[in-house]
Amino acid sequence: MSQSPLNIAVLGVGKIGSTIAFQLSQIGNHNITGIARPKSKRLEQLRQHDGIINTKNQKAQITTLDTLNPQIPYDLIIVTLLGHQAEPLLPTLQQSSAKCILFMFNAFTPEHLINTIGQEKPAFGMSFFQANLKPDGRLESKITGPGTQKTVLSDPRWVKLFTSSGLPAEFEPNMPLWLRCHTPMTIALETTMAKGYRRGSGVSWGEAMDTANGIRDCFALIRKLGHEVYPKGKRRVDACPKWIIAFGFWFLSRLKSLRELFVTGTPECDAIIDAMAEVAEEAGLQKEAERVRALKPVRDDPQKAKHG
Repeated sequence: MSQSPLNIAVLGVGKIGSTIAFQLSQIGNHNITGIARPKSKRLEQLRQHDGIINTKNQKAQITTLDTLNPQIPYDLIIVTLLGHQAEPLLPTLQQSSAKCILFMFNAFTPEHLINTIGQEKPAFGMSFFQANLKPDGRLESKITGPGTQKTVLSDPRWVKLFTSSGLPAEFEPNMPLWLRCHTPMTIALETTMAKGYRRGSGVSWGEAMDTANGIRDCFALIRKLGHEVYPKGKRRVDACPKWIIAFGFWFLSRLKSLRELFVTGTPECDAIIDAMAEVAEEAGLQKEAERVRALKPVRDDPQKAKHG
């Protein structure tokens, strides 16, 4: 028996949000509203196309808005903005009549979202498919196959929703801790790719070792804050010899496609590092906070530097 169509809003219709909205609309046959930033290029593209068009010229019909109306009782709001972009919208989300709000971004303190929105509505997730928006707004996505893995979600209802819409997903029972322990890897990847992009050929071995040391420092902070490193894959990374971790990032930084994909993540990385350091300072872990803040990448615009 097929699932009845749901009324779903996707807040943030970039490459990730567009992929989710496209699949939920075209494959899942749900009623989708895409909410893009007012006066943005993406909003203009969505309105011009009257929906989302992919590179195969397939179209997903969605309603396009530039603001979230808290009076609309959506069955689900999926937030695919970056954490620092979503923060100013939390008061509106708190007032929303939606039944559930699914946050799908990196967060070191997901309990902040729970405390702000309330215990009942929040759910969490993280996607791992590959997606890109062409200059004309057409969507290119790779959801399955080599280099992809299932989306992880905190609510079995949304696992079923995503899977039935062609977005393979799996249930994660401890999503807040999963997210907290994922942030060291996010910081490592984004800072490494930003450095490699500036050089145009990848990072040096010394920079790769700095990345490995940074991951170790972040996991150490998580443990000092009273949490375990989770899940077991992260524990293996934490226990792995640092030279092996360094080699992995040294090698990845030499892949031009990855450098170009993650170079724009510096603002997100800065926000995560700030949140992590603030929590450390509140816990009286000043030295740990300083080590975390030292991980921040150079703040100049990498697009102005030599790139590869």
